[in-house]
Amino acid sequence: MALALTTTFTKSTVKFLEERLLLLTISCGPVRNKSKQNPKPRLRNPTWFTQKHRVSSDDNVTLENKEFLKEVVQDRYFNVDNEISKDLASNVIWRPGLQRTGVMARKIGIYPMWLKTGKKISTTLLQVLDNHVIKYYPPEDYDPQVKRVGRIYNRKGCLLLGAEGADPSTFTREYCGLFKDSGVIPKRHLARFFVSPDAVLPAGTLISALHFQAGNYVDVRGLTIDRGFQGVMKRHGFKGMPASHGVTKTHRRGGNIGGGGEKGRVWPGTKMPGHMGNRYRILRGLKIWRINTKYNVLFVSGQNIPGATNSIVYIYDTKLPARKPAEPLPFPTYIGTGEELSENIFDKEIHEFSEPTIVYSDKN
Repeated sequence: MALALTTTFTKSTVKFLEERLLLLTISCGPVRNKSKQNPKPRLRNPTWFTQKHRVSSDDNVTLENKEFLKEVVQDRYFNVDNEISKDLASNVIWRPGLQRTGVMARKIGIYPMWLKTGKKISTTLLQVLDNHVIKYYPPEDYDPQVKRVGRIYNRKGCLLLGAEGADPSTFTREYCGLFKDSGVIPKRHLARFFVSPDAVLPAGTLISALHFQAGNYVDVRGLTIDRGFQGVMKRHGFKGMPASHGVTKTHRRGGNIGGGGEKGRVWPGTKMPGHMGNRYRILRGLKIWRINTKYNVLFVSGQNIPGATNSIVYIYDTKLPARKPAEPLPFPTYIGTGEELSENIFDKEIHEFSEPTIVYSDKN
């Protein structure tokens, strides 16, 4: 004889279980097909890990104390005079095979410039933020395959950088713990850069715009603007169908996609409507025309650097063999020598506004 077990729930218990099931469904999200050609980008750190939902008030802080705190933060974290960095930079000699670290910058606008020949060029302004070294991972610690196999396939270490310091009270305790050993305040943005073991920088080292030189070429990586779902004319630049002469409701459509024939299917990679933007793209071989040392701004050639205005981009030394620098670079980064530098450093082909445009000469 089988026994049937029955359980009765109250209305409050049923409501509680329904709410928990709904929260579980929202947190897990729908099941996505991992075999898609362009999967949805992975999520970054969740908001509960990096930011607190709180409202801070500084009504009790006087104006004099605010100015004092700004001076202390400026002297402590932004005017770093690291003796270890100076000793390290003086003992390492740059050679073409070494890889330096990159920097994080903010895209702030477009600016025209003129060459000495009279040609007009367009440049993009990239403001290098207060990049500080947070931590270094050696090749044997960063690559997990080394511990299993015993061989180092990637002989470059990983340098963790942080940019744009913020109030520590707005972050969680776990996130602030990442900056405990570096001696700098918590940063809003973190990035990893592969470097050669000879290009290691100690924690707390400040990297400015003088990490690069005017006339060198760099690679810029950024997240493109999210355009959402777009058609083939905007996404792939299709011409479209004629506006008249028998065309019916197919003016902006893609037309024939070759579905028939041998296989009778749509081939992978066919240009069709879909999601546009929100992908990381790299522009290589961009020349630095000008460097502003006062505001740490790089004037990089081109207007098509990926990302919206005020977005974060990543700048590296170029990988193109024909545009790699032949002259020595500041290695592992620029360390101030105490000399006063000009506020603007121009490339030799750029026409400076302080120079005359027309020169008159007396003819005999």
